[in-house]
Amino acid sequence: MQFCRYLFYLGKIRTIQLEYTDAKEALLQAARKAPVAALGFRVQCNKWAIIVRLLLGEIPERTIFMQKGMEKALRPYFELTNAVRIGDLELFRSVAEKFSGIFSSDQTHNLIVRLRHNVIRTGLRNISISYSRISLADVAKKLRLDSANPVADAESIVAKAIRDGAIDAILDHANGWMLSKETGDIYSTNEPQIAFNSRIAFCLNMHNEAVRALRFPPNSHKEKESAEKRRERQQQEQELAKHIAEEDDDEF
Repeated sequence: MQFCRYLFYLGKIRTIQLEYTDAKEALLQAARKAPVAALGFRVQCNKWAIIVRLLLGEIPERTIFMQKGMEKALRPYFELTNAVRIGDLELFRSVAEKFSGIFSSDQTHNLIVRLRHNVIRTGLRNISISYSRISLADVAKKLRLDSANPVADAESIVAKAIRDGAIDAILDHANGWMLSKETGDIYSTNEPQIAFNSRIAFCLNMHNEAVRALRFPPNSHKEKESAEKRRERQQQEQELAKHIAEEDDDEF
């Protein structure tokens, strides 16, 4: 259990340091290694792991939220995940405000603030898939940007998303449009290979951890020596030593 606590706090530290990949691995290990009876600890591990996966751009599986005894505790994080998944900024604000007390007590409120950028990017990705050409004003309206100059904000968001490779589009500044390129065949890229590689690495890591965690009784492969056999062995050793000593005396 002490090692599980170490992994949990290591995951929290890595999350604060923006090292989300290492944080995810530590938190998932803590949740997996924790005793079944330590329900509260496992719930906390899952809460932080969900937030970290969302920050990485991943969407946690629905089964995580349906674990026995955790449904009620993970309900706020399920609604938060749904808002991030569909890229609805207004729904995200509503969920964050509705469960602000819970997020504050879980010490995840500051992490949820970071998710706003992910929500906007997901919404923008959905827009780029749905429209081949759309005005920046409509982009701002669909993203529900509530700033003083939403069109300018939408333009900067689109430009940053294009630069980061989040969307495959062109920004027409003169006409105020976003022109989306046709979506290619994902199987002609390296993305499937990368996805399979990460899953295989996860399975191999879990196998290695399971092997290291195996416990065997000491010297279980050795047959215990009885007292009689020990006496016989000692007697044979003494006779052999005596015989060697006599041979040495004869030589002199």
